[in-house]
Amino acid sequence: MSDKTRIQKIYLDEQSVVNRSPQVEHERKVAIYDLLDNNFFNLVGGPEGPYVLRLSIEENRLAFDVRAADETPIKRFMLALSPFRSIVREYLMVCDSYYKAIKTSSPSQIEAIDMGRRGLHNDGSDILEQRLKDKAELDNNTARRLFTLVCVLHIRA
Repeated sequence: MSDKTRIQKIYLDEQSVVNRSPQVEHERKVAIYDLLDNNFFNLVGGPEGPYVLRLSIEENRLAFDVRAADETPIKRFMLALSPFRSIVREYLMVCDSYYKAIKTSSPSQIEAIDMGRRGLHNDGSDILEQRLKDKAELDNNTARRLFTLVCVLHIRA
């Protein structure tokens, strides 16, 4: 992994943060940690990184504010949220079921719910990767972690 093709820092817009459940907060922290530890992200048409990414939801769009390591703005682009709405809603509902199941369900029930959760997560990260293909190159793990953060941003008051 080259410093020129990676996200070095990431910030989430916390303006509309609600009190997140401990599980959601844990998922956010793990996604950020894993993303910063190992990612592949490269702007189509340059310039090279390392990058600082500010991720937010603005006017019903997913905003990517990409900056140089010194925080100088490089590129800003928006993605419509409509392709993500149903998958995020389903994913968050299954996650809620999963967290409840951990407390009361059998291992086989938990495993079945977790398989559904992972499948929805894969679908969401595939959508994100597809929507970004003309703007940024990223690997599957980076897309998965960014999708987790997109889901966290959807949890609003």
